Parts: sequence; C-alpha cells; structure tokens
Amino acid sequence: MATLGFFAGLTTIVFYGAAGPILEEHLALSGIFHGLLLGSPHLSKAILRIPFGAWVDEVGGKKPLLILLASTIAGTGGLVVTLFLTYPENFNMSLYPLLVLFGFLAGAGGATFSVGITQTSYWYPSHKQGFALGAFAGVGNIGPGMVVYVLPVLIGIGGLAMAYSTWLVFLIVVTAVYAVFAVDPYFFQLRKNGKGDDEAKQIADELGQDIFPSGGTWNSLRKSASNRRTWVLVFLYTVSFGGGFTSLSAWFPTYWDLFHELTLAKAGLLAGIFIVYGSLIRVPAGSFSDRFGGENVTIVSFGIMAIGGAIMTIVSEFWPAILGMMVLGTGMGIANAAVFELVPKFVPEAVGGASGWISGIGGAGTLVILPALGLFVDVYGEIGYARGFSLFVILSLLCVGVAVALKVFVPEPEESADEAALH
Repeated sequence: MATLGFFAGLTTIVFYGAAGPILEEHLALSGIFHGLLLGSPHLSKAILRIPFGAWVDEVGGKKPLLILLASTIAGTGGLVVTLFLTYPENFNMSLYPLLVLFGFLAGAGGATFSVGITQTSYWYPSHKQGFALGAFAGVGNIGPGMVVYVLPVLIGIGGLAMAYSTWLVFLIVVTAVYAVFAVDPYFFQLRKNGKGDDEAKQIADELGQDIFPSGGTWNSLRKSASNRRTWVLVFLYTVSFGGGFTSLSAWFPTYWDLFHELTLAKAGLLAGIFIVYGSLIRVPAGSFSDRFGGENVTIVSFGIMAIGGAIMTIVSEFWPAILGMMVLGTGMGIANAAVFELVPKFVPEAVGGASGWISGIGGAGTLVILPALGLFVDVYGEIGYARGFSLFVILSLLCVGVAVALKVFVPEPEESADEAALH
C-alpha cells in the first residue's frame, strides 16, 4: 500500500513536464520560466518531505500519506477546472501564477516518498532494508514514466482537459484504495490500541519488527540534523535524484520534442523509458548495496552518471543521445538506491528524520537544475539543450569525490541497524 500511494503521488513530478511543449507554445514561455513552471511541483515536494517523513515516527504512515494525496487531488482538480474554462482560447500567460499554485498543490504527492520509505522501513528487518527500500522506490518511481507516455496519447485522443481529468480520476481511485487497505506497522497499531511505548515495542518485537522510533517528529529531525553523515547523504541525493532523476523526468519530453523534433507522443515515450528504467534498476541496486556496501556502489554509480552526462553534452544525433540517456538513467537509479541503503547504517538513531532531510532537501535540486537547463537554451539557442548536460558531468564528478571521502574519512556510527532501535 505504501508503494501504491507513492506510485500515484510521485506522478506529479511530471505534472507539467508531459505537456511541456504545449504549455510553452500557448504561454510563450522563455527557457527560465518554462523551467520554473516545470519545477513548481518540486517546491512543495521538497518542503513537505522533511516534516512529513519525520511525522511518521510519531503517528505512522497512513495519516500523513492520505493528507499528501488529498493535496495532490486538490491541485490536479484545480488545473482540470481551469482547463475546461480557459483552454485553448483564453489559456495564456495571465494564468501563469495560478498554474504555479496548482503545481505546488499537486506536488505534495511527491512527498509521499519520505512517508512511504519510512513506513516500509518499519515493516522489514534490518538485514533486508536495501531490498525493501529499493523495491519500494523502484516500483513506486515507475508512476511518472507511465504519465509522460500515456498523457500525450490521451491529449491526442481527447485534448488537454480530458487527459488531466483522467489523471485526476486515477489519483482519486488510488487514494480511496489506500485509505481502505493501508495498515501501519505493528508498533503504531499497538499504540493506537492503547498500549504504552514499552509494551508496544515488546509485542511488536515478538511479531518480527526490529526497527522502532526513538521519539516524536521534531526529536527525529533534530537528532538526524545533528549527525553530519545526514548532510553528506543530502548532498549526494540532491545530485542523483532531485537535480538528476526528477529534473530529467520533467525535462526530457521537451528535450526530445524541441531538440530532436519528435512528436509529443514519441518524446513522452522516450522520457517514460528513462523513468521506468531508472526506477526499476533501483530494485537490484538496493540488493547490490546490501551485498557490496552502499559507499562502494555510490562511488561507481556517480562515475556512471558522469559518463552519461558527457555523452549527452557532446552529441546531437538521435541514437548516441539515447545511449547517453540510458547511461545516465543507470547511474542515477543505482545512486538513488545506494544512498538510502546508507541511511539506516549512518543515521540509525533517527532514520525517519534523516529520510525527511535527505528526500526533502535532496528533492529540491530540481528547483535549481530545471531553470539552469532552461538558461542554457536561452543563452546558447538550440544547442543549449545538449550543452546543459555538462552540469551533470561536473556534479557527478564532485559526488564521486564526496562518496570516496565518506568511505575513507567518515567513521561509521558505533551502533548499527542490527544493534540499536532505529528511528
């Protein structure tokens, strides 16, 4: 259920990306304003991941996730109504602030990651964290890939308003299913049934749960914030996920449509391939991290990202660009899994808070990278679509150095996930 809720909520990271070329045409957007509109859902995603991820340590995952999905429905519903009232005759730049607001509301669904990953972590034993969190994130991340492919097809069939209406119905159905069937981990169930913390922990431990909260929301945030390892992981995830995977998930439809002159449907298909592949590879990458060590896998994955970024920067032909996109997706997907495998290892005393900081601030990388990619186009013209990928070369190489330093110079905590009550 956590994965299902995340699957639906995360679709909003491409809230405007799937229809990016259409919006740019009707609103006459510059590269920077286009990037800011595409990034509007990522602002709320980044802000809300921090408190909502930590809130799970206090109330469990069901309530926070339902609130986030409700906000997503509100933002999507507002856009649907606006499209029915204004598109296409009166759909112009005067609506830009309203569109940013709807993107902000809808983007709350992206914050389901920090809620769901903490909820999932509680359900699995310590030695299976890499697999469990890799599977959760890998399968859940497929959602945006489905949208960037299906939405352009629906636009071609019934228009923009009908396409977003279909998306809205999907969100409502998933939210209803989650509300009926989602179940919090044992410890939270027992507390809600009147058991004290110690008794609830004892019973939950007998049932197989071995990861527990160490305090409330703000205590979890405070503990994780005071751990320097948290901020190293924040930086790495900012590059691999927020500045990397989610930025390109929103940018690729525009890149393939305007730089390679593909149809919107074909551009959406290629962007969808990137998202689905980069998501699914997180599943085996989590197991690789369990086996070979998150630090080692992180170093290798950012090296792969640098290679992919270099290919995308220097080529303008179709098939070499496809190769570069897939190499980038490989590096980003593996890095995203490896970083979160390190969370229970390096911040065992407050995984919920750490997950909030890492996924929240890390997700905010999109707010910088998308406008920067647009700026490359404004400055260099059409070739700027390719040259903008040089950002990923520089950032990835920097992350290789940081990951090496993390392995060599940053000591592991005295207590491991197997030795201490987590969160």
